[in-house]
Amino acid sequence: MAGPTGPSTTSSSSSEREKKIFTKLKVSLTEDYPQKNAEILSGQYGTNLLLIGVSLMLAIAHHGASVKEEHLLSFITTLMILQLIWMIWYIVSRDRQSNLQPEKDVHATTCWIRGGLTLLALLSLIMDAFRIGYFVGYRSCVSAVLGVYPIIHATHTIAQVHFLWFHIKDVIKTFETFERFGVIHAVFTNLLLWCNGVMSEAEHFLNNHKRRLSSLGYVNLTIVDMEPHCNCTTSACSMFSNSLYYLYPFNIEYHIFVSAMLFVMWKNIGRSIDLQYNRKRPATRTQGLVVGPILGLVALASTIGVLVVYIIHVEESMDTRESAIAMFYCYGIVMLVFMCSAGATGLLIYRADPMPMDTTKNPSRTLDTEILFGSSVGSWLMSWCSVVAVTASGSSPSYRWTNLMYSLLIVLEKYIQNLFIIESLYRQREDGEREDAEAAGPVPEIFSVTSSLAPPYNGIINRAYENPDKGCVTLENEQVENGQVYGTFSPRKHSAVPLHIGNNVAETPSKKRQILKNIAVFLFMCNISLWILPAFGCRPQYDNGLEQETFGFTIWTTVLNFAVPMNLFYRMHSVASLFEVFRRV
Repeated sequence: MAGPTGPSTTSSSSSEREKKIFTKLKVSLTEDYPQKNAEILSGQYGTNLLLIGVSLMLAIAHHGASVKEEHLLSFITTLMILQLIWMIWYIVSRDRQSNLQPEKDVHATTCWIRGGLTLLALLSLIMDAFRIGYFVGYRSCVSAVLGVYPIIHATHTIAQVHFLWFHIKDVIKTFETFERFGVIHAVFTNLLLWCNGVMSEAEHFLNNHKRRLSSLGYVNLTIVDMEPHCNCTTSACSMFSNSLYYLYPFNIEYHIFVSAMLFVMWKNIGRSIDLQYNRKRPATRTQGLVVGPILGLVALASTIGVLVVYIIHVEESMDTRESAIAMFYCYGIVMLVFMCSAGATGLLIYRADPMPMDTTKNPSRTLDTEILFGSSVGSWLMSWCSVVAVTASGSSPSYRWTNLMYSLLIVLEKYIQNLFIIESLYRQREDGEREDAEAAGPVPEIFSVTSSLAPPYNGIINRAYENPDKGCVTLENEQVENGQVYGTFSPRKHSAVPLHIGNNVAETPSKKRQILKNIAVFLFMCNISLWILPAFGCRPQYDNGLEQETFGFTIWTTVLNFAVPMNLFYRMHSVASLFEVFRRV
């Protein structure tokens, strides 16, 4: 009897295992499928929105009669209105769920980034005011869309800044599929606004470049008349029109940064936040900052001088124009040599003190890395085209070989700087245990009674005095302590660590950290300098003639229209990343 029961028992146990495996597979598929499906569908939706807008921009660039600027602005205005409706719905629905504290990703953004974006948003609002003034002056002969667009854009900017301050860190766990479409719609609406700003600014700069070439004797260049064919009813129309193009760089950076922050929010939808990952960092210390800020200020001052001299001299005779271009390349070589040396010094310090990499999941840090590499491509393309043009060109102006050296240094500088930033962001802290103890420290009250082993001063600790650098993160730290970050309410625990009093509170950073902080500050200010030059019209790649001789006017301007906006974004994103490096070191 025992013989026949053995195989039946084995077969039944194997069938049960197969059922369990099938059940697990089914549960896994049903749990993962909606999330992945929603990601793919919403991603495709956003991509197609962007492509529709880009298609309209390409048709407008042809200056045909069928597609005009008002068609593109009508499309963008519709997208902004839809985003406004979604943001209002999201804020109202969150207010109705006030008893439920949403999870928050404290690393999604920082107070200073949102403050910087608020400043850029204010400049964008000034730009909208100029657009409204421009429309009022020409209202008799331009479409009403040109008046509606800046009003909607100003409303959109104000609402979006509010959303960034109070909701960008939310980890959405309700209505996930619908919210994915809302967030990705906001991402690609801002990307489309960025593309529109880039196209308008590039067209304006190209027309000015053609006028300069015409004044120097070049012919067969078509200059597009961008002014309406009627008289302005106010005396300020030319002022509004000219001022717009000085504000475009700020508006462009605002929209690309907002789209990056919203993309992180989109990646966080449905994500489970690790408690240890979500701790706030301690305050940044600034002792020993001397050399970096001084050299950075020197770089910034020299940049402003070069910008003024270049813009004045490039409009004059051929000899003066050549000297202005040569001056730019000499300045650029010196700046890039110092930047390469600073970045290489930072990497050598890291090599001398190896630390393991932080491999925890962090969407914002991953996006930072991808953006650094992706936005470098435009500048690298421009540099290698210049190298080819210098080596192949038959002409030999005074700046020929300085152009070659400058182009090669651009490639090297971005290579070194990217490595320095990425390693700084991914390195684990040396004093992780001490910082973990500090990270749990912030409390909701300014004054706190503690039961430490070392008796406090009269039993009262003034946290605001103890951590004077925390400033703008106080509110966020209070949210962490109150449980708002994790969605739970946890009582504040008494510290078991003796609290230092008086001068022993601030620990002097090591020499290595001081050097790294000075490097981060110096590179921070150098990247601001290298953003200012092309943003405000100092673009010798248009004016030196070597690349245009090799590639032709059309191909080279196409390369520049792609590469220059990417380079501007790279520099501004590097500024944000280097400030984060400064805080981490």
